[in-house]
Amino acid sequence: MSFLHLDGITKTFGTTTVVKGFDFSVGQGEFVSFLGPSGCGKTTVLRMIAGFETATSGRIRVDGEDVTALPANKRRIGMVFQAYALFPNMTVRENVAFGLRIAGLPAREVEHRVDDMLALIKLDHLGDRYPYQMSGGQQQRVALARALAPRPKLLLLDEPLSALDAKIRVALRDDIRTIQRELGITTVFVTHDQEEALSISDRVVVMYEGRADQIGTPAEIYNHPETRFVAGFVGHLNTFEAAKADDAHVAFAGRRLPTHRPLSGLQSGAPVTVALRPEALALQRRSDTDVPISGRVLDVSFLGSVIRAKVEVQGRPVSFDMFNQAGAVMPPVGQTTDLWFSGSDLLVLPE
Repeated sequence: MSFLHLDGITKTFGTTTVVKGFDFSVGQGEFVSFLGPSGCGKTTVLRMIAGFETATSGRIRVDGEDVTALPANKRRIGMVFQAYALFPNMTVRENVAFGLRIAGLPAREVEHRVDDMLALIKLDHLGDRYPYQMSGGQQQRVALARALAPRPKLLLLDEPLSALDAKIRVALRDDIRTIQRELGITTVFVTHDQEEALSISDRVVVMYEGRADQIGTPAEIYNHPETRFVAGFVGHLNTFEAAKADDAHVAFAGRRLPTHRPLSGLQSGAPVTVALRPEALALQRRSDTDVPISGRVLDVSFLGSVIRAKVEVQGRPVSFDMFNQAGAVMPPVGQTTDLWFSGSDLLVLPE
């Protein structure tokens, strides 16, 4: 049963519709990310759930209650923003306690609740500091504790990590996921960073031009993109021209290869676009069914755990990734090499 349900949500500003008939459900305790480029409508959807924007049409239900017309302060929803939005004249303890005092909770309960929240974010030793005395990552932890202190039904996170540097961002996203699991709170996370979305989500909603282009688990989104936008936006793809052999096969690299996507509706021999992820390619044949494509090495980059090369195939650059292992040798620039792939890794992109 869904805990958060969006039914045909639409949002129009003047003559521009930025969210178009959005339908989606989130289960109790689920962690869902809205992923997409700037302007795709993901933050607008989040703000409508929170009550900061009014839906032009459609319904929003939380835990079975229709909250579409409820003001934000009546929805029992916690929200964490990109800008930490802490009160600079209040200590960490006072910031976390603010919502509890506004709600009129007894002083003893406020004290206990603040202690619990500071322990949860591992900042109980910094309760008397002011925001300006803390790092960005610490301030965002305080903002998270403040949002969770009133025990909301739903937690919303609007790009909370984008202002942090890379190392802190990775650590804090893991902490957010750990805390979310510990509390079992239903959470919606907005980001434009695909690594963030794929690494911590139960499901991902890839948004494009105000619509949910695809909804699925991180593995489904990455391995089986259903639209050209999702295929190009999530991860990196090498694309090639191929032709339809029959409804279940394409002609590519001199072979007749099976497809995961039916090709009915196209005539035999019709052009189709196929794609391979960089990590699907290998320098050696791994099975009897592997297929080679040949090309000339254009460039090689050492990226720590990964070695990345660009190889010119059929007149276009193709990216190829391999793990950096002891003794790993990449062909030198200018040399011709075979890149091997399995037919099961070949994606047929929808027209």
